[in-house]
Amino acid sequence: MLRGFQKQYLKRLAHGMKPVVFIGQKGLTPTLVRAMNNAFDTHELIKVRFIDFKEKKQKEMFASEIERIHDCQKVGMVGHVAIFYREQKNPEKRKIVLQEKTGEDVE
Repeated sequence: MLRGFQKQYLKRLAHGMKPVVFIGQKGLTPTLVRAMNNAFDTHELIKVRFIDFKEKKQKEMFASEIERIHDCQKVGMVGHVAIFYREQKNPEKRKIVLQEKTGEDVE
């Protein structure tokens, strides 16, 4: 579970990023799930844009489903864009190192 200062750090990292996954009217299709899995393996931190789902309840439902399917954590959501983080399983390929205690961020 991400702690508050870790989420803030990840939000800062994601600030300049563009969404890599777009969820349209078909929702979470198997193809989209595979694409998200590849994005997590490559980037660890991704932005997801909701195209056809404008209601907050719908976006929260999809965010919960994404967390469940991909074993990731939602970092935050602003408007129609959500940020998710999943630590790379292979320590040698990790791009993001999260601190356990507050202090200087390490990248």
